[in-house]
Parts: sequence; structure tokens; C-alpha cells
Amino acid sequence: MRKLLYGFLCGILIVSNAFALDLSLSDAVDKIVAESNDVKKADANIKKAKAQLSAVNANRWMNVEGSVSYMNLIDPKHPSSGNGVKIPSEIGALLESRFQIPLGEIPDNMLSAGVSITQPIYTFGKIGNAVDAVHDAIDMSKSAKELTMREVKYAAANLYWTAKMTDEIVAASERNLNNARAARKKLTAAGRANRSNLIKIESDIASKEINLSDAEFNRDTAYRMLKIMAGIDADEEIVLTDNFPDKFEPLDAGELKSNPQWDIYQKQIKMYESNASSKRAGNYPTLAAVGSYSYYAMGNNASGMFDKEGSQSAYWGLALKVPLISGGLHSANATIEAMNAENARQDLDKSKKLIREEYNTAVNKYKHLCDNLDKLNEAHTLAQKAYDVSANRFAAGQTSAIELSDVSGALYQMDMAVLNAKYNILMAGESVKKLGE
Repeated sequence: MRKLLYGFLCGILIVSNAFALDLSLSDAVDKIVAESNDVKKADANIKKAKAQLSAVNANRWMNVEGSVSYMNLIDPKHPSSGNGVKIPSEIGALLESRFQIPLGEIPDNMLSAGVSITQPIYTFGKIGNAVDAVHDAIDMSKSAKELTMREVKYAAANLYWTAKMTDEIVAASERNLNNARAARKKLTAAGRANRSNLIKIESDIASKEINLSDAEFNRDTAYRMLKIMAGIDADEEIVLTDNFPDKFEPLDAGELKSNPQWDIYQKQIKMYESNASSKRAGNYPTLAAVGSYSYYAMGNNASGMFDKEGSQSAYWGLALKVPLISGGLHSANATIEAMNAENARQDLDKSKKLIREEYNTAVNKYKHLCDNLDKLNEAHTLAQKAYDVSANRFAAGQTSAIELSDVSGALYQMDMAVLNAKYNILMAGESVKKLGE
């Protein structure tokens, strides 16, 4: 009956795992990147910078403005009479000769329409430098996205290996607890259970049950966080298919020559310098081609305005706009941008020092931990042998539960040390990729 129940439970577990989502490290990274709000914001910033380029480029092209106005005049003294407004005779004579309007009365209806055109020809760098600055801003936003992508991928790998680590901790805690329960079973089965040994083993079992409970809680927490960041339903079962490697290959890491953060500062310097040139050009003239056309008509009613020939005027030519006194505004704005560029240079210099140190530290840490891992594996093998010897001696009544507990605890600590070393090696490698790819 017990075998039948065990087989039934195993069948349930196999069926449930068949419907679980297999999740590799690569799949987890892709999902987390796709769900990342920071990456989406970086994409939006690129689109925003491109829109700013279109806005600045618009200053290069022809500006055309049109206007139309219609007015119906009312005599304030007799607003309901429908008559026009009385005017002096000399003005009336002018209107009569120009628009064939009856003397002494302004028509009720007036229409004016016009269009004006301005085309910049030469601005001494005001527009060109502003366009160059926005191009640099676009490059900055692209480098910022690359930096964000690297940070998100590093965080995704951290989430994945943290969740995988909690799986391993649960498994190690279960082995540790099962070892203590097996020792209790041997002690009671031999019929030689003294009170001190039983108390010690029961105490170990209680503490190891707490350790297992804590490990399971941490595992569930890590899995929930991984699901949230990857956009996976909280109720969906997942299986992490990538395991901690037994051996690690040497890193192919040369000297760090570039980094997205450096690219951002370099483009920022160029942007501020272009902005400074654009602001400084505000002190220089602007040459533009201009043109205009206007039409003006009057009549006693709306349709009557078009019965008579209206007044028309037009012109075209060149206009030179020369700033005379600005109170030092343009020079001050240029100085502000130049100092922004200088600040960016200082930030770039500092960033190069810090990121190179961080990169070199990650490379050295990877090598150092790989060297230590071999020693830890040897120590773990010895701890396993020590536990096996102590367990056999305990089964033969040649040692106490206290010694067995100490050896079991040492084995568990070595399990954690090897696991922690592997995790740190993997994350050191991820740091190198984040900083140096």
C-alpha cells in the first residue's frame, strides 16, 4: 500500500512538471528585457531626441504664414440701424476714389487676407550648431539605452542565479535534515538511545527543520520576484533549466577600451560645445529671404465686397537682422554651455578611472574565485568523507551525537561555501560582460 501511494505521488509530480515552464538563463534575460520599464523609457528617449531633431531642423526651412480676417462694423450710437460708421469727408473721399465707396460712410464689411514667407539663408551657425547638438543628443540616448540594457541583463542574471541558488540551498537543507533524521532512526533502532544523544539529535532536527523552512521561504520569494520581472503569471510553475557549472572557463577579457557610460559623456561634451557655439552665434546677424502678399476689400454687405476690385500689395527681398544690444545674454548662455562641457569632461575622466577599476576588480575576482573553488571542492570532498566516517562510527556506537552534529554542520557549511563561490564566480563574469562588452 505504501509503495502504491508513493508511485501515485510520483506520478502527480511528473504530470505537474510536464506542464511547468522550462526557463533557461537566456529565456529569462530576454523576458526581463522585454518587460523592463527602464528599457521602454530608453526607447522613448530615443524617439524624443529624434523629434527634437525634427523641431530644430524646422528652423532651416521656409516659414509660411497666412492670415484672413473679416469684420462687420457697427455704429455705436445706432447699433441696430445697419448703417456704417460716419467718417470725416477727407477720409471718405479717399475711400471713394480707392474702393468706390459712397462718401461719408465706412462700409459694414471688411475683408483682409495675406501670406508671408521667410527663408533663412545664413545664420552664422545658430541653426547648424543647434542641429549638431541634437544629433549628439540622439547618440547619447542610444548609448544610454545600451547602458540600460546591460544593467537590466545583469539584474536578470542575478535574479535567475539567485533563484537557482535558493533551489540548491533547499536541496542541501533537505539533505542535512534527512541526515539528522537517519541518525535518530539508527540510534533508536539499535536500542541504545541514551538521553543526551536523543536530546542532541532532536535539537539538531528542530534547528534543521527551521533552516529548511527558511530556505523554502527564500526560494518562493526569489521565484516570485523572477516571475514578476519576467512577466510570468504568479501561479505558473517554472523550472530553471540552467545549472551551476562544475568548472569555469578562463575569461577572455582584455584591456577595457570602451564603455557606454564613456560614450554618453563624450557625446555630452560635444553637445554642450555645439550648444555654446549656437548661443554665441546669437551675437551675429541673420540673413533671410522674405516675401509677402496682401489683399484688402470693403463693401456694404458680405457679397458686395467681391463686386468691387480690392486693394492688393506684394513684395519680396532680403532681410538682415542685426542684434545691437542684448545685455550680454548670448555670451552668458554660451559660457554656461561651455562650463557644462567642462563638467562633463571631469565626469568622463572620473568615470574612466572608476569603471576601469571596477572592471579589473571583476576580472581578478573571477580568477581568484575560480582558484579558490578548486580548494573548496577538495575541502568539500574531505568534509563528505569525514561525515561518512562519523556516521558509520555513530551507527557502530563509537561516537556521540555531538560529534556527528558537528561534522554534519561542517558538511552543510561546505555545501553553502561551494554554492556561494559558484554564484559569485557567475556574477563576476556577468560584471565583466556588463562593463566590457
